[in-house]
Amino acid sequence: MKDYEETTAFLGTWGPFQKMVFILLCTSTIPNGFSAFSVIFLADIPPHHCRIPDSNLSDAWRNASIPLQQVEGKLERVKCSRYSLDVIRNFSSLGFMPHDVNLTDIMTESCADGWVYSKDIYQSTIVSEFDLVCNNNWKQPFTSSIYFLGVLCGSFFSGQLSDRFGRKPVLFTTMMVQTFFTFIQVFSPSWEVFSILFFVVGLGQISNYVAAFVLGAELFSGSVRVLYTALGVGLFFAIGYMMLPLIAFYIRDWRMLLVAMSVPGQTCQPNDKNNIWDLVRTRNIRHTTLILFLVWMTLSMGYFGLSLNTSRLHGSPFLNCFISAAIEVPAYVLGWLSLRCGPRRLACSASMLLGGGVLYFIQLVPADLPALSTAFEMLGKFGMAIGTALMFVYTGEIYPTVLRNTAVGSCAMVSRIGSAVAPYFIHLSIFYKSLPHMILGSLCVLSAVSTLFLPETFRRPLPETIQHMQKRQIVTECVCLPDSAGKTIPKFRC
Repeated sequence: MKDYEETTAFLGTWGPFQKMVFILLCTSTIPNGFSAFSVIFLADIPPHHCRIPDSNLSDAWRNASIPLQQVEGKLERVKCSRYSLDVIRNFSSLGFMPHDVNLTDIMTESCADGWVYSKDIYQSTIVSEFDLVCNNNWKQPFTSSIYFLGVLCGSFFSGQLSDRFGRKPVLFTTMMVQTFFTFIQVFSPSWEVFSILFFVVGLGQISNYVAAFVLGAELFSGSVRVLYTALGVGLFFAIGYMMLPLIAFYIRDWRMLLVAMSVPGQTCQPNDKNNIWDLVRTRNIRHTTLILFLVWMTLSMGYFGLSLNTSRLHGSPFLNCFISAAIEVPAYVLGWLSLRCGPRRLACSASMLLGGGVLYFIQLVPADLPALSTAFEMLGKFGMAIGTALMFVYTGEIYPTVLRNTAVGSCAMVSRIGSAVAPYFIHLSIFYKSLPHMILGSLCVLSAVSTLFLPETFRRPLPETIQHMQKRQIVTECVCLPDSAGKTIPKFRC
């Protein structure tokens, strides 16, 4: 097989063709920013309480028919029960008023007539549409998990399909799948149908993202490749992410929000056929793959866990989501600069230490300073975003051309185990408020240390074959070599 850089040299480095492809590939990731976090608004839980049907009840008894409970020092209506309507009707018919009886002695019953949902924030979500509360409250986080399971399956199949049939066919096909099934979701008659379609949307979303990422990484060279993989793709993804809360702020109905989201679409010698098992076939490659699996899963759990948690933070859910999206822009810029100037391993390790380390401090914040807790959580998201962007680039540089799409797809697939668990992971705060942050911080520290055992790729050509990759040692040797100006520069050799 010819040297990859020589084979693609005829394309040039930064001409009109590269500029056009750069913009088109980056633009293709904007809808992914919508799709990946749409569940924040599609499945948010509005304030709700039991519905009290029209009956022979006075206004006073109707207002008193829902028990009260104290939540963080405030009295709120209970969400999943009401006082027995038969008993209340009897008191009302006898002329008693709520203050004449001890309401706590009245037995309660479930919400047999459904729920009333507040429309202060949303006109409707899938939670209010399909009553995903109380006994069905497990369906709300499971909706996110189903989406990420689709992403997991898409990561598994798209990588191998791209290596077999090419990047472009997979890219365009999966973009159409994502757009079409997002639109079809609008007509979902039930939560089950919505979830099945959401699974397919997730499958298409990650497939076209990985295909676009790898296609650009192989078309571009040198500093343009680093610019595209570290900044271009992530920045346009963040633009889509930032547009989501802005659109959701003006479109408060989940069906119309989905409509808005669906609008934004040389002959060479044959190589040896490779498959996913080559990622674990030999000791060195297996060692690298397992470390990357751990790191990707941790980053995904943290990135999506903190992103999905924005609606639970203090303040407006729309503003919190926008800040969470906007903070990715400087994160990607910093990631790009670190890739241009320094070793990959240290940059990845430092970003995870930042993202996980600040989460430990959240438990030390006083309860009367919720804004400070939000700031720490956003700083943690900042570190996770840097690490996620770096790992896409780093993983693509570690593996050879014949395995690159399969490797990136497989790592993305394993990472979706973390993102599928993330909706339930943030619910661990029920047992202890800081438990999710403590566990996630510990995983980040472990992953940061593990990253130091990966091969260095800074200023190294992309490997072309499995044999080329196997020659790299786990421990990196750093030597200083003179550049064209006579100065010594660090040269990392694995």
